[in-house]
Amino acid sequence: MTDWWVRNRRLILQSAGTLPAIFLLFLLLKEEGWNEILIALQTISLADLLLVAVFFAISRFATAARWHALLRSGGVDIPFRDSLSLTFTGLFASNFLPTTIGGDAVRLAGAMQMGFDRAVCLASLAADRLIGMLGMSMAAPLGLSYSWSTLFGGASALGVPLFLQRPLDFLKRTLNIFSLWLKKPGALLLSLAFTWVHMLCLFASISVFVRDLGAPISFWMIAGLWSLTYFVTLIPISINGLGIQELSFTFLMSNVAGLSPQNSLTVAILIRAYFLFSSLPGAALLPSTLASMTRQKDEPPS
Repeated sequence: MTDWWVRNRRLILQSAGTLPAIFLLFLLLKEEGWNEILIALQTISLADLLLVAVFFAISRFATAARWHALLRSGGVDIPFRDSLSLTFTGLFASNFLPTTIGGDAVRLAGAMQMGFDRAVCLASLAADRLIGMLGMSMAAPLGLSYSWSTLFGGASALGVPLFLQRPLDFLKRTLNIFSLWLKKPGALLLSLAFTWVHMLCLFASISVFVRDLGAPISFWMIAGLWSLTYFVTLIPISINGLGIQELSFTFLMSNVAGLSPQNSLTVAILIRAYFLFSSLPGAALLPSTLASMTRQKDEPPS
């Protein structure tokens, strides 16, 4: 029983956090009214829906290119098409199989299946996560400047250390892992540039939806508030941030940016939907990758 709890503790705790978050999201949808949400969705033009699809496609390619730059600079001779396919496979696993397997584990297994060095691939994944976090942290001060009084006024300021603890712990662990790339600042800057492309596409997508809903919210405020949402979802209380991402973004957009709750929720749901749909190409390679992971797990250690 103890061994079972140790193996499944994180999944159980995250599931326990996911269910209440989804329930609260459902209550929020019910409170704001399904009709109001549908009306808000209908105000978004088909052309803008397609434009956001293009933004997300560019974002996914930039995310793959970020990891590819790290792999190549670490001595992994991997073609970009393979980095791209593994990235999509990992995204699909994260979005559609969150209770059983993580996207990073899928990417690692796929890279090993292709015959690449496990240690470098594992370190590159840690560096990839860190650089993604670094990019978002550059927009976080904007979000804090807009929302400080709302988030940290009075007693809520006590929550700041807890809010920052997980990112800081992650930073300390990862700096020890990817020392290889500290000696190659060019590769780090290139991967960071791809992170900026990904961020710009994401923020532009939100801006398109907000504009269609008739709200004059600046691009920089959107960037800052989404970065805060990103860091909230790093707190491991929900599977893949499900429910937590939507609730926190809705809260920030309605209480800080002044967007109506139903419109804020509409944008949050649309962004989640695009995250899901943009990962669908990864479904093609997932079965073979999962089979490889099973074989690696069953093989006795040499």
